[in-house]
Parts: sequence; C-alpha cells; structure tokens
Amino acid sequence: MSESRHPFAFTHHRLRRESLIAHRRLYGTILLLCVIVVAWPFVRAGLQALAVLDRVADSAVPLPVAWIASGPVTTSEMMLPLPSGAVRARLYTPVHHAHAPAIMIIHGVQYLGIDEPRLVAFASAMSSCGLRVLTPELPDIKDYHVGAHSIESIGDAAVWLAHQNGDRPVGVMGLSFSGSLSLMAAAEPQYRPDIKFVVAAGSEAEMSRVANYYITGKDPRPDGSVEVLPPHEYGALVLEYTNLQDFVLAPDLDAVRRVLREHLYEDVSAERAALGKLTPTQAAEAKLLMDTTSPITRRKLAESNALHRGAMASVSPQGHLAQLTAQVYLLHGEADNVIPSAETLWLEREIPRKDLKAGLISPVISHLDLNDKGPTFEDQWRLVCFFAKILRAAESR
Repeated sequence: MSESRHPFAFTHHRLRRESLIAHRRLYGTILLLCVIVVAWPFVRAGLQALAVLDRVADSAVPLPVAWIASGPVTTSEMMLPLPSGAVRARLYTPVHHAHAPAIMIIHGVQYLGIDEPRLVAFASAMSSCGLRVLTPELPDIKDYHVGAHSIESIGDAAVWLAHQNGDRPVGVMGLSFSGSLSLMAAAEPQYRPDIKFVVAAGSEAEMSRVANYYITGKDPRPDGSVEVLPPHEYGALVLEYTNLQDFVLAPDLDAVRRVLREHLYEDVSAERAALGKLTPTQAAEAKLLMDTTSPITRRKLAESNALHRGAMASVSPQGHLAQLTAQVYLLHGEADNVIPSAETLWLEREIPRKDLKAGLISPVISHLDLNDKGPTFEDQWRLVCFFAKILRAAESR
C-alpha cells in the first residue's frame, strides 16, 4: 500500500529518524564528556603551569586561568632535624589540601636563600595549585659554597618530606648548581627510595668545564661544536670567594673576603665600608679580583681550578648518575651566561634513557629569570607544556 494511503507511515519514519538523531547526539555527548574527563588532568595542569609562570614573572594572570591556581596557602617556618645537620625550612601548604602531594624546591647559590623573592613567589604559586612545597635552606649554598655536604642535606630533607608525605616518594626541583646536587642525591642508594623525580633547572654536568667557561667564554657541546657566550662575572666571583686563599695573601684573607662577600650579597654600602678599611695592598688585590676579565685574574682562576679538580668532581653529576632511578626533567635558558646551556646537553647523556622524561633549552628564560622580550608563542607554549609535565609528575601517586 502506498505511503499516501497510510497516514501514520510518514510519522513513523520521521520518529524513527529523529530517534536515531537523538541517539547519535546522546552518544556524541557521552563521547565528548569522556574526552573531557580523560583530557581534563592535562588541561588543568597546562592552565596551572601558565598561571605559575605568569605569577613568577609578576604578570597579571588571566581571569579564566586564575581560578584554577589560586587556592589559599599557609606557610610555616621550621628547623628540619636532619642527620646531616639541622636546616631552616619553610613549608607551603594548600589550605584545602592538607595532605596534598609534596615537592621540594632547592634554592640556588644566593645569599637570600629561601627568602629570595622569586623563590617565594614560585613556591607559593606551585602550592596554590594543590601541592605541599618544602623549601629547605642550605647554609653552604647560601654562602656561595657548592660542596658535597649539600648533597646530604638535600637527600636527608627529601627523606623527611617523604615521611611527612605518608612515606611516599617526593619530587625535588633544584635551581642552578643545586639542580646538579639534587641529581646526585637522587642517585645515592640511601635516598633513591624517597625521591620520585628531579627537575634540574639551569644546572651543570661538570663543574670544572663550567669553571673553564668563566675563563674562556666557551663551553663545548657533546656533538663537538662549541657554545660561545661572554660569561657573567658572577660565576668567576663565586669561585674566587670559595677558594680565596688561591688569590690573595694569607694576612689579607679576612679583609678581602668581607669586600667580596658584600659584593656578592649586593650590599653596596657595606661593600663601600669594607673597601674603606683595606690597606693599599689589600685594595689592589680586591680590585684585581673584581675584574674577572683581567688576564692576571684569569690566569689565577686557571691555576685555582687545577688545584680543585677533585673537589669539583665531587659535586659534578657527570659519571655519578649510573644508579639513578628517579624520573628526570631538565630545563635550561638558551642564553644562560652563568651556567651555559651546553651543560644540559651533557646531562642528557648522563641520565639513563628510561628516566629522562623531558628536556628543554628555552629562549624564554636566561639563567633563572623569565625573558619577556623576543620569545615566540611557540617558545612560550613549550615552556608551559614543560611545567605542566612537572605538575602532573608531582600529583601522580
């Protein structure tokens, strides 16, 4: 019988077609929701990473992003009773997540230690994303001495934080030379079980190679090419301060050390006062130390470096990471003139392949500062994705 003679036939086909469309829409909606559920942790980490970087750069965080990384944070000061010696520390805790996953951030060679404003901003921003963040203060590193004792302090602090974290391993992020020391701590058998991953930002693979860079302005890459970049005076001054006995006469050590310390501590008035107390001989020694480009100073640096190769090797990851089991994330500024980015390429060769989760040499940062001039959107996106991976690693159980 024709359709025109069956008045309900058309209605039946139309309802069937509409039912199929409705089912397809339902299935599409369910699929979209599934995609959102699966992708949301990655999207959330990306938005949080963007918010963290904006806050560290002291930039306004867009409102659509701010809500996901703006949880209230409490801070508490403490002394950590570590086997290697008690150290001052600060713990950042998200108010609504008292038992949140934990990460430790180790300051670089800087006299302000855990009070350095950029570190405070970074730790607070990370905690506002739902992480407990511990910043222990390493006395040697704070006083511009990169020594093996700090490796023990980092490892002991990680064990302490892991215990506070329900005996679950924690992440460690080391800045500048502290990143190298953090990698070495993670490779030590007594600390391995308590360190889940390490982020080394602006770190070196071999200290003596970096020390030579301060003299020559050249750092070889693993492929045989050479990174050429005028070094910042900071690196050479730290080496001079550490081994001052190699540069000045014994009777002049204390007086010249005060000048150099105040210079590194960026206390202009105290430096001027210390300079005013020097004898003519001491003043000449101090002036020569401050001129890190002088051929005489560079010769003395080379002689000093030769005397301390063993000590430098003891704080260099190169050749010491074979037993590493923690996941590793390497970050370096492309134009870093304190520790050249070639060092991260050397570190990549040291890390067991299965453990190296991400490596990025970025024009968005210099040594540890964000560079807001020149980087493309793609460069910025890569840095956001890198930090999103760190946040995901910190949150994973």
